[in-house]
Amino acid sequence: MTTMETNAVLYIHGKGGSAEEAAHYKALFPSCAVSGLDYKNFTPWETGLEIRDAVTALKKRHRSVILIANSIGAYFSMHANAEEAISHAYFISPVVDMEKLITGMMQAVNVTEDELRAKGTVPTNFGEDLSWTYLSYVRNHPVKWNVPTDILYGSNDSLTSFETIRAFAGKHRARLTVMEKRRTLVPHGRTAAVSGQLDSKKRKGEQYAITNRTSDPAPVD
Repeated sequence: MTTMETNAVLYIHGKGGSAEEAAHYKALFPSCAVSGLDYKNFTPWETGLEIRDAVTALKKRHRSVILIANSIGAYFSMHANAEEAISHAYFISPVVDMEKLITGMMQAVNVTEDELRAKGTVPTNFGEDLSWTYLSYVRNHPVKWNVPTDILYGSNDSLTSFETIRAFAGKHRARLTVMEKRRTLVPHGRTAAVSGQLDSKKRKGEQYAITNRTSDPAPVD
């Protein structure tokens, strides 16, 4: 079988992850060429370009490209402008409203927009710098996503509320599966557990509307 007769799977990790996590998905897609991207930047405008280049290269060699993206990796992927080359996407605990996330961080450390605009960058005590350039980009580049997408979400996700993920799923016609009493579904180094959950859904051929919730599985956090 030539590469043009096969599908490719590209995994985009979240913060603190790595391309090596892609290996956990090989069993889920045994007939596909599975790889991960170790992106070098950490902004949507730079990382998005890296993802676009990776998707474009894979599409030239394979029949189609399937995307698996975790947490902020999903947000970066939606800024890659590579929708036409992606046949399907699987998002795991995705960040889908970055503006809401950033403004929430600003409120938590009592930083106003005027202050952030004046200083440009404000460090925080929880390890994330607030950036006016980043916030401005997010506001000027709202997410546009038109790829058939399945979302796996933990009901206790601390970064994205259920209302936010439900609104995103409804707007973009994504299928949403909610894992009850779970936080972010892929703590660093725990990708294998989630690939098992995705595998069970794929094997059963289950379809989920955005109002459906799965039964409570074995803990993954």
